Amino acid sequence: MADTLSTSTEQTKKAVKKMKKRQRESSLWWMYLPSVLLVVTFIIYPFLDGIRISFTNWNGFSQTYDYVGLDQYTRMFADPDTWLVVKNTLLYGIGSTILQNIVGLGYALLLNRNLKVRTLTRTIIYLPVIISPLVMGYIWYFFFAFNGGALNDIYLWLGMDPVNALGSPSLNPYIIVFVNTFQFVGVAMIIYLAGLQSISRDYYEAANIDGASTWQKFKTITLPLLMPSITINMVLNIIGGLKLFDVIVALTNGGPGNASQSMSTFMYNLYFSRQDAGYAATQGVLMALIILVISMAALFYFKRKEVEA
Repeated sequence: MADTLSTSTEQTKKAVKKMKKRQRESSLWWMYLPSVLLVVTFIIYPFLDGIRISFTNWNGFSQTYDYVGLDQYTRMFADPDTWLVVKNTLLYGIGSTILQNIVGLGYALLLNRNLKVRTLTRTIIYLPVIISPLVMGYIWYFFFAFNGGALNDIYLWLGMDPVNALGSPSLNPYIIVFVNTFQFVGVAMIIYLAGLQSISRDYYEAANIDGASTWQKFKTITLPLLMPSITINMVLNIIGGLKLFDVIVALTNGGPGNASQSMSTFMYNLYFSRQDAGYAATQGVLMALIILVISMAALFYFKRKEVEA
């Protein structure tokens, strides 16, 4: 009888614990609700509405418009400007990502040493991140500008001919990649620095005992254990580069012609300058798919490379 009573008491306690756990989980869901509502209101609903608009001929201002089926998508794939801005967008996204990660890792490796000016150096490198990208673009515009730009003033002082760097279709996309890299390399540096400082020194001490060189230690210890930081940086940099907008507006405004347009600036011009909102929405759908596919591919690839410390 006593055993039966004890078993019943234990079952009651377990049931009470389960009920309390469910109540806590239920209260947590209510705490998530404001964030979910914000995401639905400002991200999911506008995106779904943009897909709907991509099937119309709306000009962005009229109260009436017609549904045109897949006409806008047919037009998009036949438009040579589409492939130009896609090429530029991939250049900005992938080019900036590669440079930011290489330079950011280099800075992090340097600052992971016991340098006297480490804090000051880290602050100087990270400082451009807190500046608005539009302001940063205008700062570099006055460096590269043909008339009165600092670069051409240096050329003239050296007796050389001035260069219209921002007016060159073959050069200005790379200038945009450089400026974007310069501004946001500090983010990559901080993430890599945090990753380096989380690696146990025991691994390096064991490698020193085995007589491993600096390159061997980097290849077999630092790089594998830094993969979580590499994953974060790659995904963040790819997304940021593929949706680049502000720096392009400040430096070239997409010109000359459409030579330096990204998909973001191209959509902006389609909507506000050409009053072609339906086609702009179609370009937006393509841009979202490109970002989704590339970022998810990078995430899965680098996640598979991660190892347990």
